[in-house]
Amino acid sequence: MIAVAVAGAGGRMGQAVCSAVDGAEDMELVARADPALGTTVADALSASPDVLVDFTIPSTALDNARAAVAAGVHVVIGTTGFDLTSLSELSGANVFVAPNFAIGAVLMMRFAAEAARHMRAAEIIELHHDRKLDRPSGTAARTAALMAAARGGETSEIPIHSVRLPGLVAHQEVILGDVGQTLTIRHDSIDRESFMPGVLLAVRRVGSLSESPVVGLEHLLA
Repeated sequence: MIAVAVAGAGGRMGQAVCSAVDGAEDMELVARADPALGTTVADALSASPDVLVDFTIPSTALDNARAAVAAGVHVVIGTTGFDLTSLSELSGANVFVAPNFAIGAVLMMRFAAEAARHMRAAEIIELHHDRKLDRPSGTAARTAALMAAARGGETSEIPIHSVRLPGLVAHQEVILGDVGQTLTIRHDSIDRESFMPGVLLAVRRVGSLSESPVVGLEHLLA
């Protein structure tokens, strides 16, 4: 049984993660941390979880990871918008980060990287709910990085356009163009449940990672 604590448990993603963990036969939700609930990450770590799942805000995610790793607790981070290079300093437990936990989004990024090798130009449009703090999204930034790497160029060559509107969840279009043609690759998360299989996969696998940190759900897919 994997003991799980959730940081950001009062938010919409945090609530969805708590429900998913509650419904998993091999997991136990031992703590919820959120200012709205009157609980802290320190409180959550005192419950001796095996894994801390973080869906908080960019200004707190790194400190939460530091506290967890120092306590010997593995971390799964879904928060985006902070400097990932700082995670390389952490040792004592494993850290896994994913800008997007939807399996379809991972495939979208993979297909976009492959297409970028063969199409002359591309732009990315990412659309999220109006409460998302960072722009561009972590998914869009990682997509651009993977596409740039696939064609040996710079990430700055791929423009990213951000849309923030109520009613949206998480959506992304990669539009590629070449002579006389365009190719559009789009992924839509219409419900936060779309992220839960990926989150649970990360919770199950983070403790057995051979290196840390690991960024990207694609590394956990067979």
